[in-house]
Amino acid sequence: MNIHLNEQIEKLRKNMISTGMMKGFTSEETILLSKRLDHLMNIQLLFQNETMHHRNRQYCK
Repeated sequence: MNIHLNEQIEKLRKNMISTGMMKGFTSEETILLSKRLDHLMNIQLLFQNETMHHRNRQYCK
């Protein structure tokens, strides 16, 4: 899952930058892509935190 998520984030980031360069960084489309990117990055962060929490619990046993 994490690899697929990283790929989605990279694809969306490139799309957002390209859209921003063509339509402006404050365009409605660019802002929407930015919000989607933020959402995916938040999911990635939650996933990483959960993985670290799980690893820490294993070491404490």
